[in-house]
Amino acid sequence: MDKQPRNLHRRHLIFYLEVYDDATGELLGHLVDLTTKGIKLVSKNAFPNGQTYVMRMELPEDYFEEKTLRFTATSRWCTNDVNPDFYDTGFEAQDLDRETIDIIVKLIQALGFSDSE
Repeated sequence: MDKQPRNLHRRHLIFYLEVYDDATGELLGHLVDLTTKGIKLVSKNAFPNGQTYVMRMELPEDYFEEKTLRFTATSRWCTNDVNPDFYDTGFEAQDLDRETIDIIVKLIQALGFSDSE
């Protein structure tokens, strides 16, 4: 599937958070940017389009009472990163509840910066 235009401005983070497959504990990649609709990961592995994962992120203690954020997301596109040893993958979040959305918004506010896009 080709990249689809997004309606929300993506926010980059000041540091990359690790994102894990909640079922296996496997590191999926590092969070590059996010919105309340989805995320972009950089990883050593390519992801097939349409694959759904329950993802887990450990939240920075200095910013959050919650220790962990879990959500379901489906891979929508995957391309080579500027570094040929890595891949960039876009994931669409699925059915986020209000609490998860609030944590994502807080994460963006606490750790995000806007690019010139």
